[in-house]
Amino acid sequence: MESVGDPREGPSTERAFEVKPIPPWQEQVTGRAVAASLALGVALSGVMMNLVFTSGIIPSLNISAALLGFFLLKAWTGLLAHMGVPHRPFTRQENAVVQTCVVACASMTYSGGFGSYLLGMDRKTAENTSTGNITGANTSEPTLGRTMAFFFLVSFVGLLVIVPMRKTMIIRHRLTFPSGSATAHLINSFHTPHGVMQAKRQVSLVVRSCLGSLFWSVFQWFYTGGPHCGFTAFPSFGLNAYHHGFYINMNGTYVGVGMISPYLINVSMLVGSIISWGVMWPYLLTKKGIWYDANLQETSLKGLNGYKVFGAIAMIIGDGIFQLVVISLRTIHTMRHHQAAAETMRSFSDLDSMPRPVLSFDDRRRTQVFLREHIPSTFAIGGYVVLAALSSVAVPLIYRQVRFYHVAAAYVFAPLLAFCNAYGTGVAETNFSAQYNKLVILLFASWIGARGGGVVGSLVICGVVASVVSTASDFMSDFKTGYLTLTSPRATFVSQVVGTALGCVVNPIVFTVFHHFYESGTNKAYQAPMAKVYRAIAVLGAGDHELPQHCLGISATFFVLALSVSAVRELAVHNKWSAQHYIPSVTGMAISFLLVPAVSIDMCVGSLILFAWNRADKEGAQVFAPVLASGLICGDGLFSIPYAMLARYQVTPPMCIKFIGRVENKLLDDYMTKAASS
Repeated sequence: MESVGDPREGPSTERAFEVKPIPPWQEQVTGRAVAASLALGVALSGVMMNLVFTSGIIPSLNISAALLGFFLLKAWTGLLAHMGVPHRPFTRQENAVVQTCVVACASMTYSGGFGSYLLGMDRKTAENTSTGNITGANTSEPTLGRTMAFFFLVSFVGLLVIVPMRKTMIIRHRLTFPSGSATAHLINSFHTPHGVMQAKRQVSLVVRSCLGSLFWSVFQWFYTGGPHCGFTAFPSFGLNAYHHGFYINMNGTYVGVGMISPYLINVSMLVGSIISWGVMWPYLLTKKGIWYDANLQETSLKGLNGYKVFGAIAMIIGDGIFQLVVISLRTIHTMRHHQAAAETMRSFSDLDSMPRPVLSFDDRRRTQVFLREHIPSTFAIGGYVVLAALSSVAVPLIYRQVRFYHVAAAYVFAPLLAFCNAYGTGVAETNFSAQYNKLVILLFASWIGARGGGVVGSLVICGVVASVVSTASDFMSDFKTGYLTLTSPRATFVSQVVGTALGCVVNPIVFTVFHHFYESGTNKAYQAPMAKVYRAIAVLGAGDHELPQHCLGISATFFVLALSVSAVRELAVHNKWSAQHYIPSVTGMAISFLLVPAVSIDMCVGSLILFAWNRADKEGAQVFAPVLASGLICGDGLFSIPYAMLARYQVTPPMCIKFIGRVENKLLDDYMTKAASS
């Protein structure tokens, strides 16, 4: 958006909005905003649930939620104006409230572990990852009532733990929170005359791409009337490569995620696919019957799947430990730097006495609004203690595998992890909640033990900690969006509470549909790779170590490889070597161990589309590429629920298209000729 201002202070965004009064916080959280949030929350929760059950790769929802929220409320107010019905104007504060509410609802599909720790408790995942004698205490079916009760108990605690830190991070340290800042700038641009025209083009593109992706998914379904049928797999690299998972899928979700994800992640996944599916797994298949039993199920951790899962775990944990050490050192260094800088400035509590050269007009205006409507720290701290005590008593009643002191211990150190994660997110968008989760699982699985139900118990505690850590960083990012759009902190807090409450109802219901589909096993795409990883970590921590031969040795090799690659990459980035752009991401490589190469290939197709678009029109790609990607993801995701329902009621598509080799085709023709003549 165009910005104006005093040349001595630089460009200003807030002077463009100076003539518009800021509505009180009660008028920012409106009924129509809640209604729009509910509609978008349901839709995006279905999209995200499809992602966590298929790939486990989750893109940021902030920009999509802000764009779709603008579209719905702008259309609603436009309709009322056309009908001559009086209504309040649609403000950027209301847009920010919708974005916060929708993200709070839909992002719970990830932070709530619906495709990871929650799904890792159930019988189906236990059968897929069992390496020894797993007792009944180490499985727990995620029923609708139990899931809702659990999330209502643990999901609101993370909101309170981070509230006292908002001034430190937003005002004092002025952390950037890249996704929150980008969303705020987008919302600010929407509500200017130039921004409205651009928003209309963006909305038009997202609708068209969403419908196109939806219709493509429906079209593909009609030709899947049997096993290995349909246009969902094009053997572009030959049938031999196709049998190893190397083919182009043209899945709207993966292509869209590839356009949003950094090039490095997509290429790293492709490299990991080549190393694992192209080299390692074919080699280990030659050891079938030698290193492991040839008659095992494909999903058993005692066979080939054990090498896949524990190899991925070793790399993820190795990279996670290294990154946690690095980010901790960086955080300490950055905090000391900010502390030294803060000593030269006076308190922000008296804005009039603040030196003018330090803060621009925008910063003074935003700081004034941000501090004006105070949220008492005593309320946040007291609320955290009360809710933590309530959860410590109630969670063991839902899951008998944990005791009150397990939950209480988790709530004691969760604030420290929440602060570290929120700070890392604010500095460089580095969210390490997944790494914290894995370490928590190992710690509590060892503490509880296999006999006491340590597998399920550690996954439950992981859910408690994850709800605090993930929610805190997401909420602080929303505070940054509110700060840059002059949205009241109280309105941000209320919208986050409303969105979280919606998520506690909507997500378990949507999960029930996908869970039935996962249990039935009729769709091979719903493999929930992260659920296997989380379950396997819990099994390992609880002391069940019965693995195929050389599995631990191979996993240790992958662990050392992860540390080495991470260290080399960190060194290259620190010294600004040109090779830093060609060193793959360890976590990206590890994820591809559990996903067929077609996923990484489709994501690389998305990267190629974005690369070509940038070469042709860089400015247009920056503005519209995330919009196109969001539409592709949403369109494919929206069909996932009808697809699940069709499979549940055994509705079979009318046609089957299958790719076969020349020799097989000749045999088939001969057979059909004989059948026709007889």
